Amino acid sequence: MIATALAGIARHGRLALVAGLLAGLTLPDLAALIRPWLPHLVALLLFLTAFRIGLRQAAGSLAEARSSLVLVAVFQLAMPMAALVIFWSLGLMATTFAIAVMLMLTAPGVSGGAAFTALLGRDPAPALRVQIAGMTVFPLTVMPILWATPALGNIADVLAASGRLLVVITIASGLGFALRRLIPAPDLRQVDGLNAMALFVIVIGLMAAVGPALRADPVLVLQWLLGVCAVNFGLQIACFMILRGRVAMDPTGPSIIAGNRNVALFLLALPAATTDPLLIFIGVYQVPMFLTPIAMRWLYAPRPDPKAAF
Repeated sequence: MIATALAGIARHGRLALVAGLLAGLTLPDLAALIRPWLPHLVALLLFLTAFRIGLRQAAGSLAEARSSLVLVAVFQLAMPMAALVIFWSLGLMATTFAIAVMLMLTAPGVSGGAAFTALLGRDPAPALRVQIAGMTVFPLTVMPILWATPALGNIADVLAASGRLLVVITIASGLGFALRRLIPAPDLRQVDGLNAMALFVIVIGLMAAVGPALRADPVLVLQWLLGVCAVNFGLQIACFMILRGRVAMDPTGPSIIAGNRNVALFLLALPAATTDPLLIFIGVYQVPMFLTPIAMRWLYAPRPDPKAAF
C-alpha cells in the first residue's frame, strides 16, 4: 500500500509543489514550525536524489565533468560579474533588487535542482554534477563579487558557511550513493514520491516570510514576484536555448540550475543588516523555483521522437 501511495505521489509531484506554496502562504504557523528544520530536510532531499541517481551516473565521464566546471564558471562567475557591470552602468548598484540578484547569481545551484529535473522526466545526473561542482568551487567563485561589492558582507563568514554546506552535501550524497550500492535496482517511482514529499514540506518552510509580507503590502510582493520570475525563468530559457544541441549532456538540469540558486546560503553568513531587506526576495524567489516543473514544462518536457512513428 505504501509503495502504491508513493507511486501516486510521484505521478502528481508537480501538484505537490503548488500545494506546498499555497500552504506556506496560508498557514504561517506551520511554515514557522518547519523553517528551523529546513537544513535537515535539504540534507534528506540530497540523500534521496543521490540514492536515485547512483554514483556511477552522477560521476559521469571526464568530458561531462569538464562541461560541468565550465557551466559553473559561467553561472557563478561570469553571470554575477556581468550583472554587476549592468547594474553599475545603470546606477542601480545600491538598490535591494540589484544586491539580491547579484547574490542569487553568485550562489551555487539549489539543492532541489536534480529533483525538479526528475519530476520533468529528464536525466537528473547533469543537474547533480553541476550542483556538486558549484558548491565545491563556491569559495573561489564568490571572491570576485564580494571583493567588488564589500557591502555584501564579510568574505570569511561566507566561506565558512560554504564549507559547512559542502560538508553536508558530501555526507548526504555519500550516504545516498552507498545505499544505492546496497540496493542497486530500487523502484524509482517510490523514490520520486519521497522526493516530492520532501519538496512539499521544504517549500512550506521557505515561504514563512512571504505570507505576512503579502498581507502587509501585496503590491510590493507582486512587484518582487514579477522581478524574480523574469530573472529566474529568463535565465532558464536563455540557458536551454544556448545549450540545446551544443552539448552532449541533457541541458534540462543545467538550465534549471541557471535560474534556481541556493541564495538562502547567504542567510547563514551575511550580517542581519544585509539580509533583512532580502528576506522578501528570498521568500518570493521560492515561487518560480518550485513552479519550475510546472511553468517550464513546455520547454523541458521530453518530446516524442518523430522517427518512432515510422
